Amino acid sequence: MGVGPIAKALVVSSHTLVLHADMPCVSSPESPALTRSACSDVAVSKPVDSKFYPRALGALQSLPPFSPVLDRVLASLTGEELALTKIAALIEKDAVMAGRILQTANSAIYARREPITGIPRALSVLGLDKLRNMILAISVGRIWGGARVHSSFPMARFGMHSAAVAILSDLLAQRVRTEFPEGAYLAGLLHDVGHLLIAAGIPEMYEQSRGREFEVLGLTHADLSAAALAFWKLPVPVQDAVANHHASMETAHVPVPLAEIVQAADGYVKSVGASIQPTTEAPEPDISAFEELGLDAEQISAMVAEFTVEYQQASVLFS
Repeated sequence: MGVGPIAKALVVSSHTLVLHADMPCVSSPESPALTRSACSDVAVSKPVDSKFYPRALGALQSLPPFSPVLDRVLASLTGEELALTKIAALIEKDAVMAGRILQTANSAIYARREPITGIPRALSVLGLDKLRNMILAISVGRIWGGARVHSSFPMARFGMHSAAVAILSDLLAQRVRTEFPEGAYLAGLLHDVGHLLIAAGIPEMYEQSRGREFEVLGLTHADLSAAALAFWKLPVPVQDAVANHHASMETAHVPVPLAEIVQAADGYVKSVGASIQPTTEAPEPDISAFEELGLDAEQISAMVAEFTVEYQQASVLFS
């Protein structure tokens, strides 16, 4: 199988992990870390030397392009103003997205006496942050839906796990002082996209690499997730968080690294049974990471209750 232009743009060296198509910053074995000072659009990372790396990243070629409304929302994360009137006009051209947004605005969580039938009114009810997160989830779900993956890849569970980590990461970022809190939802949503790239780009290796990625492939799903985000030119703090969401953390840092927020959310979501792979173990909610982040029992209880409501809502919309 050949290497397509996306993989070539990303992999100019076997030691490159994260690289934009138009930003040739390359790490080396002697100096593996890519730093913001040396390359402002690239996340701090580590070298990858794997024959499977180009093929896994090549799966990006088969995914649908970003929609205009998604482009607008992503631009808002880097400071561009998100005009609701322009967003409403784009949403109205997309019947499926419009329907889901209206469904959410009319749900019991908002307790509206009169039904909401227009997108502008729905947007005013949802608010900017909720709207942005919904557009991200719906749009990214469509992109994933366009991937051709190994037959055993649990796409529905993958989508719901990603949504759950996104929701909880965002709720944590509202309660804990963290770096780039506006990117918490996006980081949670895309933290495991590397699993999808393995199942799509090197499907014959998917089964044997489960739980043994580095041993079998010489790379990890976090490596691939970070590389995909770099290619899409998503904000560097989000790339950092995705690249390091399995790294050892020191909770003494303030503000807390966004990677630690995603890691805490991911751990809790898995503990309640919303993992990508099915498990026979009984769910045992683990709130220890929340406590380490400085949240007290009352804050944790309120956050978990809010998460439960939002996750149930997401399961209706996106499963």
